[in-house]
Amino acid sequence: MTTEGSRSGFVQPAIPKLDGHYDHWSLLMENFLRSKEYWGLIEEGIPEVRDETTLTDAQLKARNELKLKDLKAKNYLYQAIDRVVLETILKKDTSKGIWDSLKKKYQGNSRVKHTQLQALRKEFEILHMKAGESVDEYFARTLTIANRMRIHEEKMEDVTIIEKILRSMTTKFDYVVCSIEESNDIDTMSVDELQSSLLVHEQRMSNQVKEE
Repeated sequence: MTTEGSRSGFVQPAIPKLDGHYDHWSLLMENFLRSKEYWGLIEEGIPEVRDETTLTDAQLKARNELKLKDLKAKNYLYQAIDRVVLETILKKDTSKGIWDSLKKKYQGNSRVKHTQLQALRKEFEILHMKAGESVDEYFARTLTIANRMRIHEEKMEDVTIIEKILRSMTTKFDYVVCSIEESNDIDTMSVDELQSSLLVHEQRMSNQVKEE
């Protein structure tokens, strides 16, 4: 049987599964729910109404539609969480209740988050490219730490990452770093542009070694 998605060529994105890495999962799940236009329910929830009999027909219809939308959002969250975790969640009435409960359970309190952020800042500060490490490998390590800092609500701008990378490359990249700093506006340069530029130079150096 052909589904509507397969007929149109659109593939339904997989629902991210909570596999123990909450920070990573929450980013994926937020993006997934935004794509379904359900994220507003996670952030705002369903407005409380003391007495629904006071609502007009139009207001009641809109509220019922919101409840149905919330049920769909809850269904996605249920599919993302295994039974053992689901049984530990206290507030299951709304999608917002489930999300907030998971966040409180896995993200920890502000003191724990502050300690984790301090450790990440130190790790970022002492980060440097290792001998024999490729540009792609170093960027992957750097961006992993930077993204974890962002998850902990650190304002990590691209220019901060770029400056960090440029001053922590191995000595064989010294002339390349100088060239980039002199020919580019670091404030407007993207991390991807920097990586692309360094990859070109890395390939040239590799070719030179082969020729020699």
